[in-house]
Amino acid sequence: MAEKRFIVEVEKATEGSEERPSMGPVYRSIFCNDPTPPPIQGLETCWDIFRMSVEKYPTKPMLGVREIVDGKPGKYKWQTYKEVYDMVVIVGNSIRACGYGDGVKCGIYGANGPKWIMSMEACNAHGLFCVPLYDTLGAGAVEFIISHAEVSIAFVEEKKIPELLKTFPNAAKYIKTLVSFGDVTPEQRQELEKFELTIYSWNEFLKVGHDQTFDLPEKKKSDVCTIMYTSGTTGDPKGVLISNESIITLLAGIEKVLKSCNEKLSEKDVYLSYLPLAHIFDRVIEEAMIMHGASIGFWRGDVRLLLEDIGELKPTIFVAVPRVLDRVYNGLTQKISTGGFIKQTVFNFAYSYKLHNISKGQNHDEASPLFDRIVFNKVVKQGLGGRVRIILSGAAPLSRHVEGFLRVVTCAHILQGYGLTETCAGTFVSLPNHKDMLGTVGPPVPYVDVCLESIPEMGYDALASTPRGEICVRGRTVFTGYYKREDLTKEVMTNGWFHTGDIGEWQPNGTMKIIDRKKNIFKLSQGEYVAVEHLENIYVQASAVDSIWIYGNSFESYLVAIINPNKPALEQWAEENDITANFDSLCEDSRTKTYIIGELVKIAKDKKLKGFEFIKAVNLDPVPFDMERGLMTPTFKKKRPELLKYYQSGCKIKAQNS
Repeated sequence: MAEKRFIVEVEKATEGSEERPSMGPVYRSIFCNDPTPPPIQGLETCWDIFRMSVEKYPTKPMLGVREIVDGKPGKYKWQTYKEVYDMVVIVGNSIRACGYGDGVKCGIYGANGPKWIMSMEACNAHGLFCVPLYDTLGAGAVEFIISHAEVSIAFVEEKKIPELLKTFPNAAKYIKTLVSFGDVTPEQRQELEKFELTIYSWNEFLKVGHDQTFDLPEKKKSDVCTIMYTSGTTGDPKGVLISNESIITLLAGIEKVLKSCNEKLSEKDVYLSYLPLAHIFDRVIEEAMIMHGASIGFWRGDVRLLLEDIGELKPTIFVAVPRVLDRVYNGLTQKISTGGFIKQTVFNFAYSYKLHNISKGQNHDEASPLFDRIVFNKVVKQGLGGRVRIILSGAAPLSRHVEGFLRVVTCAHILQGYGLTETCAGTFVSLPNHKDMLGTVGPPVPYVDVCLESIPEMGYDALASTPRGEICVRGRTVFTGYYKREDLTKEVMTNGWFHTGDIGEWQPNGTMKIIDRKKNIFKLSQGEYVAVEHLENIYVQASAVDSIWIYGNSFESYLVAIINPNKPALEQWAEENDITANFDSLCEDSRTKTYIIGELVKIAKDKKLKGFEFIKAVNLDPVPFDMERGLMTPTFKKKRPELLKYYQSGCKIKAQNS
């Protein structure tokens, strides 16, 4: 690389070395030459994060939910740090009074809410392993996790109890105590008595240990804090063992990055909790908020009401997966396109003016304060509550055009990050006010070492002038291993390096660009390898495409695709071509398929794809790929085997050349 502005080289690659035979140099964030964060007195565990914040910010609002008055949502009602702490103490005493303590597995099953956090903190206090159970997965996965982790006690959202009952009798071999976040019906009590289980309503459970106190066990930073089961795109979920040290190291790295950019978190920050707490991405963000005394407001659990909750809460920090930001982008562009000639002209001029100034190196808040106030504030900023200063995207790649657009119009820093459950969610993050990081996930976070490993069969060379290869990570944020699966741990860990399975390309400025996925390759009948995820990231840039899944195999010579079309784009095309039909009918129309294939060909030619990488046949599904049909993971990654099974059974994978 010609320049490495945001990373430092800490180890040279040794060609032919037995330890690292095909790996490139090792790099680290320029903000930190030391792989170990400086210690903070008293801060060793996740329990210490909460305990110390209670001492510093006892009267600050910590957890908030919207009050429902006469069936209508009202203002957010808050509990302070001290009030939450007092409740956590009571919950912890009741857990101990039931006979559960250090090392016991405690499940939490339900949507994000104050009781979820309280249950988690009680686990942290008494050394129980917190085992989140996916709110978005069916009983099959929940049953597997309970049995595999040997969960003894579980906190359950009231409406999830019927789902949990479906896991019996198998789960009843392990789980002995259930605590509902709400009430319990007589029928549910009767049903659980058959399995010799004890169930409490929330209020009943708070009384279990009311006359007892228990000393907190000694906890170490090396102790496992949580077992996060990855949803996985294939096979059973894997239990990722995450230590206190992993979480605290990542938080130290995030703090160092934000401080270096004068954007550090504080007790004035407000965060909307809507991404699943059952995943490490939201878990570490909420730990960061708690660490700084910030306020966490919870959504109502309905994506259709998300923007309304945002408008009421007015968050300063907004974290999203690309699918959410894609919807924001589509909604904004549609709103602008229907705003009339004068409004469109003013917006386009303001956009071009601000983009030009940002391109010259000006910070986003200095590039056009006048247009921020009179154009972007009205069109965009107020839609996110009016106070958002940082928008962080993670879990999957964010499209370059979406990121570029939002950088201009939201009046906020757009940061794209990358990480896996196994790396505690954080390995890379882009930096504020650096336009040259557009389309990348930024440099490594502090206290993490990163290198690339060559993959000759895919044509990726970690030692080339433009280094490309599998991203490998080393450091204290890396997981301890897969629970009860030493075989799988050995597959991904080599000499302390975790192999992510993602293909990256170092950029000249020291940032990382995700370009492919190691496992998502197959060979066509003519012997050509196809990197399918790479192609999907290209074809999804077509304006008529919302989502795309590409399929091929070694018995066929061409690629086919299932596409979720962009509804506004498709309806506009139909109107321009005098085609009268509803959206579902358009998706069945052969003329639509001809149009979509034409758009894909344009993209393919523009990106100079090879002939065998062109899509030859499509089928259009008006229903987005979703979790309900088992086609996506809760972090919106495609479940390829399930997609294949679903669309093959529906006879939708077939040649439909137009």
